[in-house]
Amino acid sequence: MSRVLCRSIITLRLRLPMARNVSSYLIDDPKYSFLKDLGLDKKNDGVFNGKWEANGQVIQSYSPANGKIIAEVKTGSLADYETCAKAAQDAWHSWAEMPAPARGEIVRQIGDALREKLQPLGQLVSLEMGKILPEAIGEVVEYIHVCDLALGLSRTLPGTIFPSERPGHVLIEKWNPLGLIGIITAFNFPVAVFGWNSAIAMVCGDVSVWKPSDTTPLTAVAVTKIVESVLVKNNIPGAVAALCVGGKDIGQTLVRDHRMKLVSFTGSTAVGQEEALINSEKERRMERLRAHYHNDVWKKRESPPDDWAKPLPEWMIKRDENTYLAHKAREIREGKDVETESSCAIM
Repeated sequence: MSRVLCRSIITLRLRLPMARNVSSYLIDDPKYSFLKDLGLDKKNDGVFNGKWEANGQVIQSYSPANGKIIAEVKTGSLADYETCAKAAQDAWHSWAEMPAPARGEIVRQIGDALREKLQPLGQLVSLEMGKILPEAIGEVVEYIHVCDLALGLSRTLPGTIFPSERPGHVLIEKWNPLGLIGIITAFNFPVAVFGWNSAIAMVCGDVSVWKPSDTTPLTAVAVTKIVESVLVKNNIPGAVAALCVGGKDIGQTLVRDHRMKLVSFTGSTAVGQEEALINSEKERRMERLRAHYHNDVWKKRESPPDDWAKPLPEWMIKRDENTYLAHKAREIREGKDVETESSCAIM
């Protein structure tokens, strides 16, 4: 390799990181005008709980293609997360009361809103995440297709009718909304993974708090603005689809939040293993609760599990406070409800 070529490569490597220090942002460049078409500004709030406000540190989103700053996002603090979770929980009551087909109509409108922003949103994904434009657009299309799927699902949510031994009676099984769920997504699919979870959760009557990757915050803000536009148009609380951009502390708080009835996580193996440990604690808790009701399944065990005496963490005990099983356990302990041999716990 010639000295001239070596010198050129070394110079290029030394200059590329310096691009990060340039004061001009790509959002101010007319070439990237599609960013403003998505409602983005040079400085953006990364927390949405029905209104946009954030009190955490400011992070800069870089384009991996050229190392330049696209724009800034103010992340959420733990107090901001608490505001999001509370607002979403409050919004759940009215959202769950809506008929499923009506919720499906809202999701259909979200799909149409995504179609209108398909090109600029795909360009943002390509710019911020780094995948080629056709792949980025295809990812947005996946969200749109899941909205179409959810629309059909909203009119076909199943239930079962069972025969009863009592004359003139039938037994009806009806699936109810879970409530508040958490969605944690990774940088490599900043739109699709959220869409898969959110669209299905919405038609089922659930509300969500979304914690996206802090390396693709602008995509999360843009997607949430699109969803917000539909919710506002239909006079629905924006906290039905809350957003909290942040770091590891936000993710850990979300996972351990006793109000979260379900958490969907997409990310690294290391973090996933930590999630698995949390789930194993939850399984242990459920087994203990089954034992409280003298469940027939428990009676078939030859002996209690080896870790029966291990105390549960405080955050998990708090999560139990509002569950049906914990409520029944308290009633039994206080003598308010006497369980017979024929009764069975609802699992």
